Amino acid sequence: MSLSSVHPEPVEGLITKHLELWTSAVKRRSTAGRGSSNKVELYGIKKLRELILELAVRGLLVPQDPTDEPASELLKRIAAEKAKLVKEGKIKKDKLLPTVGDDEKLFPIQKGWQFVRLLPLSLEIGTGPFGSMIHQSDYVSGGIPLVNPSHMIGGRISEDAAVAVDREKANELSSYRLYAGDIVLARRGEVGRCALVTKRENGWLCGTGSFYLRLPLAISRRFMVLVFGASSTRGYLVGNAVGTTMVNLNHGILNNLPIALPPLNEQHRIVAKVDELMALCDQLEQQTDASLSAHQTLVETLLTALTSAADHQQFATAWQRIAEHFDTLFTTEESIDQLKQTILQLAVMGKLVPQDPNDEPASELLKKIAAEKAKLVKEGKVKEQKLTSPEPRAELSIEIPSGWRAVRLGDLAFVKGGKRLPAGHAFTSIETPYIYIRVTDMKNGTVNEEGLAYIDSETHAQISNYTISSDDLYITIAGTIGDVGVVPERFDGMNLTENAAKLVFRSLNKLWLRNTLMSAFSQDQFREKTNQLAQPKLALHRIESCLVLVPPLAEQHRIVAKVDELMALCDQLKARLSDAQGTQLNLADAIAEQALV
Repeated sequence: MSLSSVHPEPVEGLITKHLELWTSAVKRRSTAGRGSSNKVELYGIKKLRELILELAVRGLLVPQDPTDEPASELLKRIAAEKAKLVKEGKIKKDKLLPTVGDDEKLFPIQKGWQFVRLLPLSLEIGTGPFGSMIHQSDYVSGGIPLVNPSHMIGGRISEDAAVAVDREKANELSSYRLYAGDIVLARRGEVGRCALVTKRENGWLCGTGSFYLRLPLAISRRFMVLVFGASSTRGYLVGNAVGTTMVNLNHGILNNLPIALPPLNEQHRIVAKVDELMALCDQLEQQTDASLSAHQTLVETLLTALTSAADHQQFATAWQRIAEHFDTLFTTEESIDQLKQTILQLAVMGKLVPQDPNDEPASELLKKIAAEKAKLVKEGKVKEQKLTSPEPRAELSIEIPSGWRAVRLGDLAFVKGGKRLPAGHAFTSIETPYIYIRVTDMKNGTVNEEGLAYIDSETHAQISNYTISSDDLYITIAGTIGDVGVVPERFDGMNLTENAAKLVFRSLNKLWLRNTLMSAFSQDQFREKTNQLAQPKLALHRIESCLVLVPPLAEQHRIVAKVDELMALCDQLKARLSDAQGTQLNLADAIAEQALV
């Protein structure tokens, strides 16, 4: 009988049969860097890695060989080795533990395998020093490193030069010295994280948050690293860990951990197969990441061609290139977000809708706005602004469309700040008529209804001059900087935080101004004008000095209608993408689970 005949479908078939699924199942990260690999998690490949480990520790990754010495014989040799070391006084005798019961076995095992607790497999299980034995002041540069859970990455140990002690301190902690072949395990936090100590780390120290495990010669250390990395083992450890805010392991939990032990020869075959398959996962990961990066670059290039088109003919050509491949270009959340930003940028530049020579030019609109502002100043409702900035046209690198004007934002609107709570005042625990709008309430271009903060009438009376109207726009100026949104009727007349400002204006399309200020054209200005102190803040006078390209009022209305139409299309694309990605993630989970049944 051949080896392959006693084994189910080869795992390579499981991988190659679903190759497209493993590489296409991606999940967006909560925080995103610039590169594609930072913006998405390659969930399918991550799931495949987990599946490979779980198949390995269950004996489903390589075929069993009936000529292998069974694990029961291996355990006898380990017991003999330990008894000899106990007799020589090199290790302590194990306390007696019950055999692994059927209800404790994590999964069915293969012929020739045997479940055994970790303690009988180990020569020593120890912890790092107590926290009282080492302090921040003991750390030196270039000393003997300590190994903590954060240094255990992918089964290997990374060096952190900041977590090291001098040789004198290391000698005090010599009982916690690590040796090549030891395994270090996270004792708290992300339990199950582990790494193999190699020759490079020989003589380093076990950190306060770690266990070290010393094994007999008759066990493959690398196989044991696979065991601790498997989801079934992590599930057992997490399920038995103690603590609430941070889970912790103790000796009792580790001592009793059930391990499915294969014959030694099979341990080596499993490790070799895992190496081979993880290398394949690395290749898939690199190819997928390169593909995502190339896709992102292509989208950026084509969209930039739209915004940089010198004339209508170039714009039409650039748009045609995108339209011909629309369904294949906008297939990620990043590409759809880029499309949204391009739509806003085209709107700002006057390229989204055609100009109409019959529209009343922006110059006439600006005269009306100036008259309305002067009236408000005369009535004492606002203070006169002093805009001494030079003519903005000289600062522009783009052509102003016919009928448009370049002005400062302060020429269009009054920029007024909010107010912090007076000293000695606090939010009330009961709902009152007075809502205090915070930056955390300002989300997705509006004010969020959940978790609102209320103030009492006395507090409101002291800061009643710092309210916002539903006719205004808000702009965040501290913490999150540059978010712009509308104020729902529900929040008309409510108090505004000092970390945001309001834009008071008339005779403009409010949604046009919001879209303009959310475009890259305006957002880049906000970033440039934000001070870079310990607490970055965007000053009100700097907001007033930002450039705005103003179209005729009639064109503002057309632009808003077109933006709404295209943003709705983007939202539909994103919803379909989310549904498709959800299906792919569920399929990846289902296939991985089915493989272990």
